[in-house]
Amino acid sequence: MTADSLFVGVDGGGTGCRTRIEDAEGRVLGTGIAGPAALRVGVSRALAEVEKACCAALNEAGLEADALNSLHAAVGLAGVGRKGALKELTLQPHHFRSVVYTDDATIACIGAHGGRDGGIVIVGTGSVGFALIGGREVRVGGYGFPISDEGSGADLGLSAIRLALRAYDERTIGTSLTRDIMMRFHNDPFETVAWMDGATATDYATFAPLVMRHADAGDQIARRIVRDAAEQIDELVRRLSECGASRVALLGGLASSMQPWLAPDVQRRLVAVEGDAVDGALRLARRGVIKV
Repeated sequence: MTADSLFVGVDGGGTGCRTRIEDAEGRVLGTGIAGPAALRVGVSRALAEVEKACCAALNEAGLEADALNSLHAAVGLAGVGRKGALKELTLQPHHFRSVVYTDDATIACIGAHGGRDGGIVIVGTGSVGFALIGGREVRVGGYGFPISDEGSGADLGLSAIRLALRAYDERTIGTSLTRDIMMRFHNDPFETVAWMDGATATDYATFAPLVMRHADAGDQIARRIVRDAAEQIDELVRRLSECGASRVALLGGLASSMQPWLAPDVQRRLVAVEGDAVDGALRLARRGVIKV
C-alpha cells in the first residue's frame, strides 16, 4: 500500500465529525468520529476535531497516528461559506499529504448524486438549497438562524414557541402542542424568556420532533407550522430546478418526516440519495490524485 493510495473523507458538522479512510480501490480501512467541527466553534477547535476523528480512523485501520501525513484528505466543514473562513483554513498548518477544504453542502451534494450534477435541500437544524451544475455552484438560503434557514428544525421550534406564548395569552387557540411546550417551561412565559437568552439554533431544533408528532396526530397549530415550513422547502427545491438542477435530493434529520408534507410537484422532482457526505468527500479527495 503506497502513500498515494490512501484517502480520507471528512464531514464536519455542528453535532459531530465523521471520517472514513479508503484505499484506491475504495476498500474501507477505518472510520472515526469526534466532536462538533462546524467553524462556529472556532477554526482551531474544528481542525482539532478533524484530526481526532482521522486518528481514530487510522487506529481502526491498524495504522499509527503519524500515518496522517500519508493521507490525501477532503474536509467539508459547516460554515466554510462565511467571509474569510476558507482563507483562514488554508493558512492553518496541517499533517495531511494533501488537503482540500470545502463546505459541508458541497460534499453532501457530490455524495448524494454519485459525483454527477444535481442539487440537494438539507432539512435539519438549519436548511439550505445547494446544487452543482456544469461546474458552478448554486446556493439558495442557508444564511443562518434566525434570519434564514426557513423550514428547518430551528424554524419549527421558534414558530412553535411563539404560538405557544400567544396561546398562553389567549391571543390564539391553545392546543395539545402549545400546552406541551409551555409545560417544558413550567407554564411560565418568563422561564421561556430566560431560556431564550442563551438558546442556540440547536436548542430551538429540539422542539421540532414534538411539532412533527403533534402535526401527524392532527394538532391544528402543529399542522399549520409544518405546512408553512413545507412551503419554504418547496420553494428551495423549485428554485434549484429553475437554476438547472434536474435532480434534487432531500437530506437531513427532518427530510423523511417533512417529505410527505411537500407539494406533489416537488415530490416528483426528488430522487433517492446515492451516498452520504463522507462519500462525497472521498470523491473530492481522489480528484487530481487518481483518475476516476
